[in-house]
Amino acid sequence: MSRRVPRSRVPLVLALGAALTTPLALTSPASATGQYTVTALKFTVQAGDRTCTVDADLYRPAGVDAAHPAPAVLATNGFGGSKNDGSTDAIGKAFAGRGYVSLVYSGLGFGRSGCLISLDDPAIDGEAASQLVDFLAGKRAADDGTNADFVTQDGPGDPRVGMIGGSYGGAIQVATAARDHRVDALVPMITWNNLAYSLDPNNAVGAGSVPGVFKWQWTNGFYLIGEGQPLLEPSLDPSRINSLACLHFVTKACDTVRTLNSGSYPADKTADMLAYAHSVSPVSYLSRVKAPTLLVQGQADSLFNLNEATATYQTLKAQGTPTKMIWQSWGHSGGLTDPASGELNLSQGNLDSSYVGKRILAWFDRYLHKQRIVDTGPGFAYYRDWITDPGRTYATAAQPPALSRKMYLSGDGKLVDNRKKVARGSRTYTNWLISTSHSESSLTGIIGLPDPAPYDTPGTYLGWTSEPLARTVDVVGAPRATLKVVSPKAERTQDSGNAADKLVLFAKLYDIAPDGTKTLVHRLVAPVRVPDVTKSFTVTLPGIVHRYEKGHRLRFVIAASDDAYFGNRGIKPVTVVSAPQDTGVLELPVAGG
Repeated sequence: MSRRVPRSRVPLVLALGAALTTPLALTSPASATGQYTVTALKFTVQAGDRTCTVDADLYRPAGVDAAHPAPAVLATNGFGGSKNDGSTDAIGKAFAGRGYVSLVYSGLGFGRSGCLISLDDPAIDGEAASQLVDFLAGKRAADDGTNADFVTQDGPGDPRVGMIGGSYGGAIQVATAARDHRVDALVPMITWNNLAYSLDPNNAVGAGSVPGVFKWQWTNGFYLIGEGQPLLEPSLDPSRINSLACLHFVTKACDTVRTLNSGSYPADKTADMLAYAHSVSPVSYLSRVKAPTLLVQGQADSLFNLNEATATYQTLKAQGTPTKMIWQSWGHSGGLTDPASGELNLSQGNLDSSYVGKRILAWFDRYLHKQRIVDTGPGFAYYRDWITDPGRTYATAAQPPALSRKMYLSGDGKLVDNRKKVARGSRTYTNWLISTSHSESSLTGIIGLPDPAPYDTPGTYLGWTSEPLARTVDVVGAPRATLKVVSPKAERTQDSGNAADKLVLFAKLYDIAPDGTKTLVHRLVAPVRVPDVTKSFTVTLPGIVHRYEKGHRLRFVIAASDDAYFGNRGIKPVTVVSAPQDTGVLELPVAGG
């Protein structure tokens, strides 16, 4: 029997830790724990054009001193959190308890740290983190004069240090390692490769400068959390204030959100928006990252889906950076199962008893303790929710499966396995000026409201359904569809000079049970702003790990809208024409071929 995980948002402690967890109270600057001491520290840093204070906690294991140094672990919070949120402070405790010196800090603009929120910009956040590496190197002291002369050094001023954390605390690792090659190991979890894709995704392959479809729920939710930081941590620190028009973010971040919310993509603003989003994203600076990297991404994640980690993985592998990747069950959209399932829960610190936790410990043993005989595991691993034995939930491979199975879009609405079975025909849908399809309410876990099941309104989508499967099919990775649509209205407006006039559609893949129950795996969809409606185009869907059971059917759908995203400007009817030698193709990455 398959084990389906609930749509719980518990993992958001990585992104919204301050709102969901109880802070750890330190009654004195240094408090003994038995295994380690925790000392509250402040660091004055230069971050871009601002000078501000970083609030940090230093976890020092008992017995670690200048004569007996230890490697260090550096970590910071997810968006909206601080050094005191459950998962971040748990990192400090977990690694200090295992003999690592841990330095855990509140990211710029969060908790009691100063400066503006700058989206893990390597020139700002990365530079600030590099100055904390200076502290671990013994090159500088904390503001109160505290020195760290007890961290293992690989050379003068070169501490042995790894980084770990999730979401916003994941991207900072890549930004820091690109800026500072003294960082020895990274474990970025559920984070982004390209914020342009994360917030305004265009899943059309080779879309180039064509913007995507605004993911308005996620983006505006996080923007409001950022602008509301003083409500969580009252502060008159002038380094945290930008202006009345943009309170707590850097100006370019606010400009980007305003452009997206405008629903308009004039060429000049679009170019500026994409350039900025790329500049603060790993996609633009991965070439400078040499630190061995263990990527951990969540299957239940509509904010940063599996395609983000895959893109980072492929880039790092191609340039020779030691890299491995794990697809765990949980991400920003939920999926954190009961501890008995064996999944990592950072707030509980179950590193030794979870598959992902053991892999992380082995990674740091290999690259921080320099235990070269340690096996860091296979190149790729993924969680299978249809396995009930916690010891067998992960499957492994050298790399993600390739696209290996083709299906064809027939004119009669069938999804067939051979071109010769394609019937000639055409079908049409029309969008409304309001959204007519639903995949998810992105922030439902935060506001505490139930989320309706996914649906599509008749007449506003097209679907193609397979025959019942003769055997189980395990799809592991990102399906891909090549499509050709006819839309004269979209053709007339697509060259207006404003990309908002191009056709928008949403591709998705359902699992249809014998009783008719529909499952949209992790509620994931592929938004597309079609680059040129007169030409065929290819869509890469979000990666999934899903077993289509024997007797179930696959249904591929293209819909006119989705209420978690902005949609079409104007009514744009769409027709899909099929013929045996000229039809849409769906390709699936099937485990085992």
